[in-house]
Amino acid sequence: MLDAARRLITPSARSDVPPFMVMDVMAAAARIEAAGGRVIHMEVGQPAAAPPASAIAAARAALASGRLRYTESLGIATLRARIARHYEESYGVAVDPARVVVTTGSSAAFVLAFLALFEPGDRVAVALPGYPPYRHILSALGCEPVGIETTQATRWAITPEMLMAAHRKAPLKGVLVASPANPTGTMMPAQALGALVTAAESEGIRFISDEIYHGLDYAFAAETAARLSDNCVIINSFSKYFCMTGWRIGWMVAPEPLVRPLDRLQGNLAVSVPTMSQIAAEAAFDGRAEMEAVKHGYEENRRILLEGLPKAGLDKTLPVDGAFYLYTDVSRFSDDSFEFARRMLAQTHVAATPGIDFDPLKGRHFIRFCYAGAAAEMHEAVERLANWLKA
Repeated sequence: MLDAARRLITPSARSDVPPFMVMDVMAAAARIEAAGGRVIHMEVGQPAAAPPASAIAAARAALASGRLRYTESLGIATLRARIARHYEESYGVAVDPARVVVTTGSSAAFVLAFLALFEPGDRVAVALPGYPPYRHILSALGCEPVGIETTQATRWAITPEMLMAAHRKAPLKGVLVASPANPTGTMMPAQALGALVTAAESEGIRFISDEIYHGLDYAFAAETAARLSDNCVIINSFSKYFCMTGWRIGWMVAPEPLVRPLDRLQGNLAVSVPTMSQIAAEAAFDGRAEMEAVKHGYEENRRILLEGLPKAGLDKTLPVDGAFYLYTDVSRFSDDSFEFARRMLAQTHVAATPGIDFDPLKGRHFIRFCYAGAAAEMHEAVERLANWLKA
Protein backbone atom coordinates (compact mmCIF):
# COMPACT_ATOMS: atom_id res chain seq x y z
CA MET A 1 0.00 0.00 0.00
CA LEU A 2 2.76 2.40 1.01
CA ASP A 3 4.83 1.52 -2.06
CA ALA A 4 1.83 2.18 -4.29
CA ALA A 5 1.32 5.58 -2.67
CA ARG A 6 4.99 6.44 -3.18
CA ARG A 7 4.74 5.56 -6.86
CA LEU A 8 1.58 7.63 -7.21
CA ILE A 9 2.66 10.66 -5.18
CA THR A 10 5.97 11.82 -6.61
CA PRO A 11 7.08 15.34 -5.67
CA SER A 12 7.38 17.73 -8.58
CA ALA A 13 10.82 18.68 -9.87
CA ARG A 14 10.06 22.33 -9.07
CA SER A 15 9.67 21.43 -5.38
CA ASP A 16 13.25 20.14 -5.26
CA VAL A 17 14.76 23.35 -3.91
CA PRO A 18 17.51 23.45 -1.30
CA PRO A 19 16.42 23.93 2.31
CA PHE A 20 16.82 27.31 3.95
CA MET A 21 19.67 26.16 6.22
CA VAL A 22 18.96 28.70 8.93
CA MET A 23 15.81 26.73 9.72
CA ASP A 24 17.94 23.61 10.24
CA VAL A 25 20.14 25.56 12.66
CA MET A 26 17.00 26.69 14.51
CA ALA A 27 15.86 23.09 14.82
CA ALA A 28 19.24 21.97 16.19
CA ALA A 29 19.20 24.85 18.70
CA ALA A 30 15.70 23.84 19.80
CA ARG A 31 16.93 20.31 20.53
CA ILE A 32 19.67 21.68 22.78
CA GLU A 33 17.13 23.83 24.60
CA ALA A 34 14.76 20.88 25.00
CA ALA A 35 17.60 19.04 26.72
CA GLY A 36 18.07 21.92 29.16
CA GLY A 37 20.79 23.94 27.42
CA ARG A 38 20.69 27.73 26.98
CA VAL A 39 21.31 28.89 23.43
CA ILE A 40 22.22 32.41 22.36
CA HIS A 41 20.22 32.81 19.17
CA MET A 42 22.14 34.69 16.48
CA GLU A 43 20.98 32.57 13.55
CA VAL A 44 17.61 34.03 12.53
CA GLY A 45 16.97 37.59 11.40
CA GLN A 46 14.35 38.11 14.07
CA PRO A 47 14.16 41.12 16.38
CA ALA A 48 13.97 40.27 20.07
CA ALA A 49 11.98 43.44 20.75
CA ALA A 50 8.19 43.65 20.67
CA PRO A 51 6.20 45.47 17.99
CA PRO A 52 5.07 49.04 18.75
CA ALA A 53 2.48 49.31 21.51
CA SER A 54 0.21 51.07 19.03
CA ALA A 55 0.20 47.98 16.78
CA ILE A 56 -0.61 45.62 19.65
CA ALA A 57 -3.41 47.88 20.89
CA ALA A 58 -4.93 48.09 17.41
CA ALA A 59 -4.79 44.31 17.02
CA ARG A 60 -6.50 43.77 20.39
CA ALA A 61 -9.26 46.19 19.45
CA ALA A 62 -9.74 44.47 16.10
CA LEU A 63 -9.90 41.06 17.73
CA ALA A 64 -12.39 42.27 20.32
CA SER A 65 -14.65 43.59 17.57
CA GLY A 66 -15.09 40.08 16.19
CA ARG A 67 -15.24 41.45 12.64
CA LEU A 68 -12.09 40.19 10.96
CA ARG A 69 -13.37 39.67 7.44
CA TYR A 70 -11.72 39.57 4.02
CA THR A 71 -10.30 42.84 2.76
CA GLU A 72 -9.66 44.00 -0.78
CA SER A 73 -6.99 41.88 -2.42
CA LEU A 74 -4.63 44.85 -2.68
CA GLY A 75 -5.09 45.66 1.01
CA ILE A 76 -7.07 47.97 3.26
CA ALA A 77 -7.27 51.40 1.60
CA THR A 78 -6.20 53.31 4.71
CA LEU A 79 -3.12 51.10 5.15
CA ARG A 80 -2.13 51.58 1.51
CA ALA A 81 -2.51 55.34 1.95
CA ARG A 82 -0.44 55.27 5.14
CA ILE A 83 2.35 53.34 3.42
CA ALA A 84 2.33 55.88 0.59
CA ARG A 85 2.58 58.71 3.15
CA HIS A 86 5.58 56.93 4.69
CA TYR A 87 7.52 57.52 1.45
CA GLU A 88 6.80 61.25 1.61
CA GLU A 89 7.76 61.44 5.28
CA SER A 90 10.90 59.27 5.10
CA TYR A 91 12.27 59.99 1.62
CA GLY A 92 10.42 63.03 0.27
CA VAL A 93 8.99 60.89 -2.53
CA ALA A 94 5.36 61.09 -3.67
CA VAL A 95 3.88 57.61 -4.14
CA ASP A 96 0.33 57.05 -5.40
CA PRO A 97 -1.50 54.79 -2.89
CA ALA A 98 -2.98 53.00 -5.91
CA ARG A 99 0.50 51.57 -6.57
CA VAL A 100 0.80 50.05 -3.07
CA VAL A 101 0.05 46.33 -2.71
CA VAL A 102 -0.16 44.83 0.78
CA THR A 103 1.29 41.30 0.98
CA THR A 104 1.71 38.42 3.44
CA GLY A 105 5.21 39.44 4.42
CA SER A 106 7.94 40.19 1.91
CA SER A 107 8.03 36.47 1.04
CA ALA A 108 4.64 36.63 -0.67
CA ALA A 109 5.71 39.86 -2.35
CA PHE A 110 8.64 38.07 -3.99
CA VAL A 111 6.35 35.31 -5.28
CA LEU A 112 3.85 37.84 -6.64
CA ALA A 113 6.56 39.99 -8.21
CA PHE A 114 8.26 37.05 -9.90
CA LEU A 115 4.94 35.73 -11.23
CA ALA A 116 3.93 39.14 -12.55
CA LEU A 117 7.28 40.01 -14.13
CA PHE A 118 8.79 36.80 -15.47
CA GLU A 119 8.06 33.78 -17.63
CA PRO A 120 9.46 30.28 -17.03
CA GLY A 121 13.03 30.18 -18.29
CA ASP A 122 13.70 33.88 -17.71
CA ARG A 123 17.10 34.68 -16.22
CA VAL A 124 17.12 36.91 -13.13
CA ALA A 125 20.33 38.23 -11.57
CA VAL A 126 20.87 38.17 -7.80
CA ALA A 127 23.93 39.04 -5.73
CA LEU A 128 26.11 36.44 -4.05
CA PRO A 129 26.18 36.36 -1.10
CA GLY A 130 22.45 36.95 -0.88
CA TYR A 131 19.18 35.85 0.70
CA PRO A 132 18.74 32.19 -0.43
CA PRO A 133 14.93 32.19 -0.99
CA TYR A 134 15.45 34.64 -3.88
CA ARG A 135 17.15 31.84 -5.78
CA HIS A 136 14.91 29.07 -4.45
CA ILE A 137 11.61 30.82 -5.27
CA LEU A 138 12.81 31.73 -8.75
CA SER A 139 13.81 28.10 -9.35
CA ALA A 140 10.48 26.78 -8.07
CA LEU A 141 8.69 29.10 -10.51
CA GLY A 142 10.75 27.82 -13.43
CA CYS A 143 13.04 30.85 -13.73
CA GLU A 144 16.83 30.74 -13.75
CA PRO A 145 18.54 32.63 -10.91
CA VAL A 146 21.87 34.03 -12.09
CA GLY A 147 24.23 34.52 -9.16
CA ILE A 148 26.66 37.40 -9.56
CA GLU A 149 29.58 37.02 -7.17
CA THR A 150 30.36 40.29 -5.42
CA THR A 151 33.72 41.22 -3.95
CA GLN A 152 35.40 43.69 -1.66
CA ALA A 153 36.43 45.65 -4.77
CA THR A 154 32.76 46.40 -5.53
CA ARG A 155 31.87 46.86 -1.87
CA TRP A 156 29.92 43.59 -2.01
CA ALA A 157 27.36 44.97 -4.47
CA ILE A 158 26.44 44.36 -8.11
CA THR A 159 27.81 47.10 -10.36
CA PRO A 160 26.51 48.13 -13.81
CA GLU A 161 29.60 46.53 -15.35
CA MET A 162 28.93 43.21 -13.62
CA LEU A 163 25.28 43.30 -14.62
CA MET A 164 26.10 44.01 -18.26
CA ALA A 165 28.71 41.23 -18.33
CA ALA A 166 26.09 38.73 -17.14
CA HIS A 167 23.57 40.15 -19.63
CA ARG A 168 26.01 39.71 -22.53
CA LYS A 169 26.50 36.03 -21.70
CA ALA A 170 22.76 35.44 -22.06
CA PRO A 171 19.99 38.07 -21.83
CA LEU A 172 18.68 38.88 -18.36
CA LYS A 173 15.03 39.70 -17.76
CA GLY A 174 15.47 40.99 -14.23
CA VAL A 175 17.80 41.89 -11.38
CA LEU A 176 17.07 41.89 -7.65
CA VAL A 177 19.10 44.04 -5.27
CA ALA A 178 18.91 44.48 -1.49
CA SER A 179 20.30 47.47 0.40
CA PRO A 180 20.88 47.03 3.32
CA ALA A 181 21.68 43.50 2.28
CA ASN A 182 21.22 40.13 3.91
CA PRO A 183 23.57 38.49 4.99
CA THR A 184 26.24 41.15 4.66
CA GLY A 185 24.59 44.24 6.14
CA THR A 186 26.29 46.29 3.42
CA MET A 187 24.49 49.16 1.69
CA MET A 188 24.67 50.80 -1.72
CA PRO A 189 25.18 54.58 -1.75
CA ALA A 190 22.44 56.47 -3.60
CA GLN A 191 24.71 57.15 -6.58
CA ALA A 192 25.63 53.47 -6.97
CA LEU A 193 22.01 52.32 -6.71
CA GLY A 194 20.94 54.96 -9.24
CA ALA A 195 23.63 53.92 -11.71
CA LEU A 196 22.53 50.30 -11.46
CA VAL A 197 18.85 51.17 -11.99
CA THR A 198 19.77 53.27 -15.06
CA ALA A 199 21.94 50.50 -16.51
CA ALA A 200 19.24 47.88 -16.00
CA GLU A 201 16.45 49.95 -17.51
CA SER A 202 18.58 50.90 -20.52
CA GLU A 203 18.71 47.19 -21.40
CA GLY A 204 15.07 46.41 -20.58
CA ILE A 205 16.02 44.54 -17.39
CA ARG A 206 13.28 44.73 -14.74
CA PHE A 207 14.55 46.03 -11.40
CA ILE A 208 13.38 44.71 -8.02
CA SER A 209 14.58 46.53 -4.90
CA ASP A 210 14.40 44.65 -1.60
CA GLU A 211 14.16 47.37 1.04
CA ILE A 212 12.99 45.35 4.04
CA TYR A 213 15.89 46.57 6.21
CA HIS A 214 15.25 50.23 5.52
CA GLY A 215 15.20 52.21 8.73
CA LEU A 216 18.04 50.07 10.06
CA ASP A 217 20.87 52.10 8.55
CA TYR A 218 23.93 53.23 10.50
CA ALA A 219 26.72 54.24 8.10
CA PHE A 220 24.55 56.49 5.91
CA ALA A 221 20.91 56.92 4.93
CA ALA A 222 19.38 54.16 2.81
CA GLU A 223 18.11 55.20 -0.62
CA THR A 224 14.81 53.94 -2.01
CA ALA A 225 14.49 52.93 -5.64
CA ALA A 226 11.12 54.70 -5.59
CA ARG A 227 13.05 57.96 -5.87
CA LEU A 228 14.99 56.73 -8.88
CA SER A 229 12.31 55.30 -11.17
CA ASP A 230 8.58 54.59 -11.31
CA ASN A 231 9.42 51.35 -13.14
CA CYS A 232 11.11 49.61 -10.22
CA VAL A 233 9.30 47.09 -8.02
CA ILE A 234 9.96 47.98 -4.39
CA ILE A 235 9.44 45.34 -1.69
CA ASN A 236 9.32 46.11 2.02
CA SER A 237 8.00 44.59 5.22
CA PHE A 238 6.93 45.35 8.77
CA SER A 239 9.02 42.38 9.97
CA LYS A 240 12.38 44.00 10.61
CA TYR A 241 12.21 47.69 11.56
CA PHE A 242 8.76 47.30 13.16
CA CYS A 243 9.64 43.93 14.82
CA MET A 244 6.55 42.18 13.38
CA THR A 245 8.02 38.97 11.91
CA GLY A 246 5.22 36.63 12.98
CA TRP A 247 2.47 38.99 11.84
CA ARG A 248 3.44 38.21 8.22
CA ILE A 249 2.72 41.61 6.75
CA GLY A 250 4.62 43.44 4.01
CA TRP A 251 4.07 45.57 0.94
CA MET A 252 5.10 46.38 -2.59
CA VAL A 253 5.24 49.62 -4.53
CA ALA A 254 4.55 48.47 -8.08
CA PRO A 255 4.71 50.16 -11.47
CA GLU A 256 1.17 51.13 -12.50
CA PRO A 257 0.90 48.50 -15.31
CA LEU A 258 1.57 45.71 -12.75
CA VAL A 259 -1.10 46.70 -10.22
CA ARG A 260 -4.04 44.93 -11.86
CA PRO A 261 -2.04 41.74 -12.59
CA LEU A 262 -0.89 41.69 -8.96
CA ASP A 263 -4.48 42.22 -7.84
CA ARG A 264 -5.59 39.20 -9.88
CA LEU A 265 -2.73 37.03 -8.65
CA GLN A 266 -3.23 37.88 -4.99
CA GLY A 267 -6.99 37.39 -5.26
CA ASN A 268 -6.48 33.89 -6.61
CA LEU A 269 -3.53 32.83 -4.47
CA ALA A 270 -4.52 34.29 -1.11
CA VAL A 271 -7.81 36.24 -1.48
CA SER A 272 -6.40 38.85 0.89
CA VAL A 273 -3.79 39.44 3.58
CA PRO A 274 -4.75 38.68 7.22
CA THR A 275 -6.99 41.53 8.34
CA MET A 276 -5.75 41.85 11.92
CA SER A 277 -2.15 42.14 10.72
CA GLN A 278 -3.14 44.90 8.30
CA ILE A 279 -4.88 46.86 11.06
CA ALA A 280 -1.87 46.46 13.35
CA ALA A 281 0.53 47.47 10.57
CA GLU A 282 -1.26 50.74 9.95
CA ALA A 283 -1.05 51.57 13.65
CA ALA A 284 2.64 50.58 13.75
CA PHE A 285 3.59 53.82 12.02
CA ASP A 286 2.54 55.64 15.20
CA GLY A 287 5.24 53.75 17.10
CA ARG A 288 8.30 55.11 15.32
CA ALA A 289 9.79 56.55 18.53
CA GLU A 290 9.76 53.08 20.12
CA MET A 291 11.36 51.55 17.06
CA GLU A 292 14.09 54.18 16.96
CA ALA A 293 14.99 53.20 20.52
CA VAL A 294 15.19 49.56 19.39
CA LYS A 295 17.44 50.63 16.50
CA HIS A 296 19.81 52.33 18.96
CA GLY A 297 20.02 48.98 20.74
CA TYR A 298 21.11 47.33 17.50
CA GLU A 299 23.79 49.98 17.11
CA GLU A 300 25.13 49.12 20.56
CA ASN A 301 25.08 45.39 19.72
CA ARG A 302 26.94 46.18 16.50
CA ARG A 303 29.60 48.01 18.51
CA ILE A 304 29.97 45.11 20.96
CA LEU A 305 30.56 42.60 18.16
CA LEU A 306 32.86 44.83 16.10
CA GLU A 307 35.03 45.36 19.17
CA GLY A 308 34.75 41.89 20.66
CA LEU A 309 34.89 39.42 17.78
CA PRO A 310 38.33 40.53 16.49
CA LYS A 311 39.71 39.88 20.00
CA ALA A 312 38.22 36.38 19.74
CA GLY A 313 40.00 35.83 16.42
CA LEU A 314 37.18 36.71 14.01
CA ASP A 315 38.79 39.83 12.58
CA LYS A 316 37.68 39.79 8.94
CA THR A 317 34.19 41.20 8.62
CA LEU A 318 32.32 42.83 5.76
CA PRO A 319 31.18 46.47 6.19
CA VAL A 320 28.37 46.54 8.75
CA ASP A 321 26.42 49.46 7.26
CA GLY A 322 22.87 48.47 8.17
CA ALA A 323 20.34 45.72 8.95
CA PHE A 324 21.37 43.64 12.00
CA TYR A 325 23.86 41.16 10.54
CA LEU A 326 27.60 40.67 10.73
CA TYR A 327 29.12 38.47 8.01
CA THR A 328 32.54 37.31 9.11
CA ASP A 329 35.32 35.25 7.54
CA VAL A 330 36.08 32.05 9.50
CA SER A 331 38.57 30.58 7.01
CA ARG A 332 41.45 30.73 9.52
CA PHE A 333 39.49 28.19 11.59
CA SER A 334 37.63 26.15 8.94
CA ASP A 335 36.96 25.82 5.22
CA ASP A 336 33.49 24.36 5.92
CA SER A 337 31.15 26.96 7.42
CA PHE A 338 28.36 24.42 7.89
CA GLU A 339 30.58 22.16 10.01
CA PHE A 340 31.98 25.21 11.83
CA ALA A 341 28.45 26.40 12.68
CA ARG A 342 27.49 22.89 13.80
CA ARG A 343 30.49 22.60 16.14
CA MET A 344 30.03 26.14 17.41
CA LEU A 345 26.43 25.44 18.35
CA ALA A 346 27.24 22.08 19.95
CA GLN A 347 30.25 23.32 21.94
CA THR A 348 29.37 26.95 22.79
CA HIS A 349 25.59 26.99 22.40
CA VAL A 350 25.89 30.05 20.14
CA ALA A 351 23.68 29.62 17.06
CA ALA A 352 24.70 31.31 13.80
CA THR A 353 24.08 30.64 10.13
CA PRO A 354 26.69 29.12 7.79
CA GLY A 355 27.60 31.29 4.82
CA ILE A 356 27.03 28.38 2.43
CA ASP A 357 23.32 29.17 2.85
CA PHE A 358 23.87 32.56 1.22
CA ASP A 359 26.62 31.79 -1.27
CA PRO A 360 27.14 28.31 -2.71
CA LEU A 361 30.50 29.41 -4.15
CA LYS A 362 32.40 31.22 -1.40
CA GLY A 363 30.07 30.89 1.55
CA ARG A 364 32.03 27.99 3.01
CA HIS A 365 34.39 30.62 4.44
CA PHE A 366 31.78 32.78 6.18
CA ILE A 367 29.35 32.81 9.11
CA ARG A 368 26.43 35.22 9.60
CA PHE A 369 25.71 36.51 13.09
CA CYS A 370 22.41 38.29 13.76
CA TYR A 371 22.70 40.95 16.47
CA ALA A 372 19.00 41.69 16.96
CA GLY A 373 19.01 40.36 20.52
CA ALA A 374 19.91 41.88 23.88
CA ALA A 375 23.26 43.56 24.59
CA ALA A 376 23.96 41.16 27.45
CA GLU A 377 23.65 38.24 25.03
CA MET A 378 26.12 39.89 22.63
CA HIS A 379 28.68 40.24 25.43
CA GLU A 380 28.14 36.63 26.47
CA ALA A 381 28.39 35.36 22.88
CA VAL A 382 31.72 37.14 22.43
CA GLU A 383 33.02 35.62 25.66
CA ARG A 384 31.86 32.10 24.74
CA LEU A 385 33.39 32.33 21.27
CA ALA A 386 36.69 33.74 22.54
CA ASN A 387 37.06 30.91 25.07
CA TRP A 388 36.19 28.34 22.37
CA LEU A 389 38.41 29.66 19.58
CA LYS A 390 41.38 30.19 21.86
CA ALA A 391 41.13 26.80 23.56
